[in-house]
Amino acid sequence: MEIKIGIQNVGREIVFESDQTAEAVTAAVADSLAKGTVLSLADTKGRQIIVPSAVLAYVEVGTEEQRRVGFGALL
Repeated sequence: MEIKIGIQNVGREIVFESDQTAEAVTAAVADSLAKGTVLSLADTKGRQIIVPSAVLAYVEVGTEEQRRVGFGALL
């Protein structure tokens, strides 16, 4: 799924694909904000994205949908 993270006072957002579930990402964001710690998420390539919770503007979690294969994907 696609995840977008907005940072305060920064014009660009962090966008990456993750294999984590929407529930896991939401729980990690909520836990990070509640404790005032860093938000740490992994992308599909195994890289870690670490953002201090104090500078988070928003976190947008995409839907978990399977990618379509074949001619039906063109519709």
